[in-house]
Amino acid sequence: MEKKEKAIMEIEVDEKKWVYDSSVDQKGRLPLRASTGSWKASLFIIAMEFSERLSYFGIATSLVLYLSKVMHEDLKTAARNVNYWAGTTTLMPLLGGFVADAYLGRYSTVVASSIFYLLGLALLSLSWFLPALKPCDTDTAITACSKPRRAHEVAFFFAIYLISIGTGGHKPSLESFGADQFDDDHATERRQKMSFFNWWSCGLCSGLILGVTFIVYVQDHVNWGVSDLILTGVMAFSLVIFIAGKPFYRYRTPTGSPLTPLLQVLVAATSNRKLPYPSHPGQLYEVPKSGKTGERFLCHTHKLKFLDKAAIVDPRGEESAEKQSPWKLATVTKVEELKLITNMIPIWIFTLPFGICVAQTSTFFIKQGVSMNRKINNFEIPPASIFTLAALGMIVSITFYDKILVPFLRRLTGNERGINILQRIGFGMIFSIVTMIVAALVEQKRLRTLENDPLKGPLSMSVFWLAPQFLIIGFGDGFTLVGLQEYFYDQVPDSMRSLGIALYLSVIGAANFSSSLLITIVDHATEKSGGKSWFGKDLNSSRLDKFYWLLAGMATVNLFMFVFFARRYSYKNVQKVGVVADCYEGKSDDSTVGCGEGTTMV
Repeated sequence: MEKKEKAIMEIEVDEKKWVYDSSVDQKGRLPLRASTGSWKASLFIIAMEFSERLSYFGIATSLVLYLSKVMHEDLKTAARNVNYWAGTTTLMPLLGGFVADAYLGRYSTVVASSIFYLLGLALLSLSWFLPALKPCDTDTAITACSKPRRAHEVAFFFAIYLISIGTGGHKPSLESFGADQFDDDHATERRQKMSFFNWWSCGLCSGLILGVTFIVYVQDHVNWGVSDLILTGVMAFSLVIFIAGKPFYRYRTPTGSPLTPLLQVLVAATSNRKLPYPSHPGQLYEVPKSGKTGERFLCHTHKLKFLDKAAIVDPRGEESAEKQSPWKLATVTKVEELKLITNMIPIWIFTLPFGICVAQTSTFFIKQGVSMNRKINNFEIPPASIFTLAALGMIVSITFYDKILVPFLRRLTGNERGINILQRIGFGMIFSIVTMIVAALVEQKRLRTLENDPLKGPLSMSVFWLAPQFLIIGFGDGFTLVGLQEYFYDQVPDSMRSLGIALYLSVIGAANFSSSLLITIVDHATEKSGGKSWFGKDLNSSRLDKFYWLLAGMATVNLFMFVFFARRYSYKNVQKVGVVADCYEGKSDDSTVGCGEGTTMV
């Protein structure tokens, strides 16, 4: 019997990329499968993202209403629970991205996480229809419950956190898998990949719009259980479509833990700390792992110079450099990979306030909509459907950026991207400041309306007063959130790209937890100051306008800090094996082929 082993690799034949992915016998027989890549493959992947975002936003935008109406939680508790769930859901990708990069691969991680997602959606449906799990007894109306049954609470929270686990593997793997379909070393495909993140976000917004209109309408006018059944069916169907696209995909093999090489650099730099720096960076150690054409290496930079100690060859060593342990000697590329991750820390921190502003859209903004007049003739708009305006704003800004602004700026600046990634992110942050100012002014008007007419109150004020703040934050999302996706995918080491998307999502997750923490701090501070807490039992007894002004101030100060670090940021620069070029310390965000500083490349 012939022995078999699993092999996945990519080769180039006649300028086309082919993928090996099957069993290898002793004679080396391997069926060869063509990978058409690019947009054809990405369509299957975007379809899967559409379904996942339909489910996520169909649940997320109405969650605060479900917790208020069905679970009978007060405003503070409901907002905290939404933020805890959203935070967990967007931090779980750190684990999912690590597993995808290190062990399972992105395709397998998407399939496995989709199964968890389906289990969560199915349990949500059962928690509404099974008599033992229903919110109330069978003969009791939901609105008549003083509080839900314990069994329903357990099933409901278990289900939505199953969805969190599913999202944890789904989000980082699917987006990075989609970007993998484009070749960085091919000029046309590299430009297509820049557009991919924009159109990926448009597909995301399409799922969002359908989730906060059709799905929310079903929740409002039929019940939550039927909407959950619809989401379960759509997710199952999209998983079949995703698997059907398997012959068209390009794959990257998992390379083991991406964190181990980073730790090796730290250990090597510490152990070599007493060695003198070489007279020229070209004397630092760099040997490719293999002689494959197309292998990418990072250029040396002068920042975080202590880490360069890891790439200094000890002249007293008895072993040749190639035989030394990676815990004692690291390549320049490995050192630069750790520098990349270290340089990202300030950028990650100073995007959190933007995420805190975004977190208000799915909590307090939606609750404001509930207390306002939502009728158009005889039709009443579901509260969460107002979120559609944020998605429309995002689509408008993405389309404007991709089709008008980028071509214009390319001609003006000569930069392939038009403007660099961090400039795009910073520009979007301005919109978050304006959003909070507008939200504060609208809430002040709502409270004045309530004070002047306590009987009708804000119900005499149209919900479309909230339209500007949703549209403006949508414009900001089109710049900042899409920019963050591209930044964390592009600037991390090649072996960590799923983890890179997870880092982007972790900004939103940490921002949700930060928002909950900020609400708690402000609640205690305003209560202890001798006045009334800004967060009462309901919206009308709260002072959200003051909270919005606080967020506007925080976001303004944060923008200056972000600009300070962004101006000093060095972008990733790579060189292919066999390319002779001068290396330079990157000042643009193009993954330019070329290194300088005399770094020895093989």
